[in-house]
Amino acid sequence: MGKLFVVATPIGNLEDLTFRARRILSEADVIAAEDTRHTKVLLDYYNINTPTTSYHKFNIKAKTNEILKIISQGKSVALVSDAGMPGVSDPGYELIKGAIEAGIDVIPIPGPSAVITALAVSGLSTDRFCFEGYLPKKKGERSKALKKLKEEERTIIVYEAPHRLLETIEDVREVLGNKSIAIARELTKKFEEVVRGKVSEVINHFKRQKPRGEFVIVIEGKEVLQKEKGVEEALKLAKELVKAGISKKDASRIVSKFFEVPKNIIYKELI
Repeated sequence: MGKLFVVATPIGNLEDLTFRARRILSEADVIAAEDTRHTKVLLDYYNINTPTTSYHKFNIKAKTNEILKIISQGKSVALVSDAGMPGVSDPGYELIKGAIEAGIDVIPIPGPSAVITALAVSGLSTDRFCFEGYLPKKKGERSKALKKLKEEERTIIVYEAPHRLLETIEDVREVLGNKSIAIARELTKKFEEVVRGKVSEVINHFKRQKPRGEFVIVIEGKEVLQKEKGVEEALKLAKELVKAGISKKDASRIVSKFFEVPKNIIYKELI
C-alpha cells in the first residue's frame, strides 16, 4: 500500500517551499494538483520532474477513485493545491477522507498558510480565532452569515475576491460595527500589503486604491467585559446614574472610583 502526502505549497513566494516538501514532491510517484499548469511553475523552479495529474472541484468524484486506486497499487501520491494547504478552501477533503476510510496512511507536510500568515501580522488577538472561508457572494446571504458571527468572541478570518472586497467590508461595518480590522493583500508576493484600522478607515483606503490581488480579512471578535470584581454591579450603578441625568462619561468616571473596573470598560458598555 502506498501513501498519500498532503503537501503545503507557497502562497506566493516560491522560496517558501520547505526542504521536506521539495523532497516529497521529488520522490512521489504522482503529484495530484489543483491546476497542473500552475503547479508546473513551482516544479520547474525546483527542477522536479514528477508526473502530475489534475485534481480539482470539477473532477473530484472520478479522480478520487482513480488516485486511491493508484495508491492501493503501492504508489505514493503527493496532493497539492494552487497555494497553501490542500483541503483548506481548496480541493482535497474528499481524497483525504477516502484515503483514511481505505486505511491508507495520510501524511501532512506542513508549510505556508494564508490564514495563519494574515492572523500573525494583523495586530489583532491571536489567542483564539475562527476561519470562515469565503462568505456568500450575494449580499443578503452574506449579511445573514455575518449576523451569525455577531456574538463571536474569537478573531474572525475570511477570504475574499478583489471585486467583492468593498461590498464585504461595508457589510461587516453594517452588521458587526466599526471595529478593528486588518486586510492582507497578496501575501508573500511583490505587492504584499496589510491595511489595518477601523472598518471605515479600511473602506476609505480601498475606495482610493482599487482592490487587486488575493485578500484575507481579519476581524476582531466581540469584546467581552473583563472579569474583574464588581463589573456587573458597576455597570448597573452607572446605568442608574445615566437615567438620573448624568452623562455616560461622568457616570463611568464616578463608578470606576468605587469599583475595581476601568472607566473605559464601563463607558463602552454604556454607549
